[in-house]
Amino acid sequence: MTDPSALAETVSLTGSAPADRTVWIDPTDRGTVRCIDQRLLPFEYDEVAVTTSTQMRDVIADMVIRGAGCIGVSAGYGMYLAALATSGLGAAEADAALAAAGAELEASRPTAVNLSWAVQRQLSALRGIEDGGARVEAARLLAETIADEDIAMCAAIGQHGLSLIEEIHARTGRPVRIMTHCNAGWLAFVKHGTATAPMYAAHTAGIPIHVYVSETRPRNQGARLTAWELHQAGVPLTLIADNAAGHLLQHGLVDLVIVGSDRTTIAGDVANKIGTYMKAVLAKENGVPFYAALPSSTLDPTLRDGVDGIPIEERGSHEVTAATGFWNGEQVEVATAAPGVSAANFGFDVTPARYVTGIITERGVSAASEEALLALYPELAGRVGQSTSPEPA
Repeated sequence: MTDPSALAETVSLTGSAPADRTVWIDPTDRGTVRCIDQRLLPFEYDEVAVTTSTQMRDVIADMVIRGAGCIGVSAGYGMYLAALATSGLGAAEADAALAAAGAELEASRPTAVNLSWAVQRQLSALRGIEDGGARVEAARLLAETIADEDIAMCAAIGQHGLSLIEEIHARTGRPVRIMTHCNAGWLAFVKHGTATAPMYAAHTAGIPIHVYVSETRPRNQGARLTAWELHQAGVPLTLIADNAAGHLLQHGLVDLVIVGSDRTTIAGDVANKIGTYMKAVLAKENGVPFYAALPSSTLDPTLRDGVDGIPIEERGSHEVTAATGFWNGEQVEVATAAPGVSAANFGFDVTPARYVTGIITERGVSAASEEALLALYPELAGRVGQSTSPEPA
């Protein structure tokens, strides 16, 4: 394992990882997909080797990797591993095996729509291919394409979000104060991230910013991942307790809020890590613009009502009643509640579109409305209201 404090500047990593990628095909073994074990960051760096689609399902479910984009890309690679297992089968048998593997992957985490988007894209591309070698190669190429597209979309999101930060800086003449929640950084995707992409773009452009990062209980992805990412990149930040957000917003200490999303309806309702809804309501109450940054793969054209329609993942209570930390050179787990205390652990909440100032996408900044989103993505019009969303496992 590698001490992350020894990692190279910004997001370059040691180990076998290509620079700043979260998941990749092992260059020495095409039958293995490797990913960063995000459960260990920021205290340790390690990689997990994945050789089957079932293992990829477990990697996603256990949050070895997490984040909407990274989940989708990993699912694409999971389907590639599934295709490898069908190399000796004919089209009909292979189609059945791939469908089963896809259903298994889709059930691993129900809220992030990128997962089913990637699985269905692979199934559509591979269906009916008779030659096993051609099937495997088609799955590999598509998995790599999904990863490359993720990188390109996040880079474009950064440039579109940069204009919002530039405007505030030009108007105020001081550092732009940004609040975010959870981790929608490069670890949640393949590179750049979504909510952090405009921050990295501003930092690179020399625009002074300061980011307020909430801890994001119960798994502390804000403290453990976002704060670490930004710190590695040299972006000024302050880590805050989740419940401090309202105080900062109330006292005019935040210029805008940018968060990510695991699923956004065509009407602009945003599902993100639990606690996002509270920030959005408080931001509107205090006149602070609230943006969600996301690629088109996170849009769900089949849903209009996110509060009723988006399945909300409920995870084990153990994540609430215990926490991990670093002590005497080792990662340890400690109890945060008395033995026998029960806990609820909702992974996400939904922010209705009326609280969302805008949605930053790879095609531009849109109002949080069906009309505006369809203007950016007219190709989605034929799928509006045709619900195919998976139910929680």
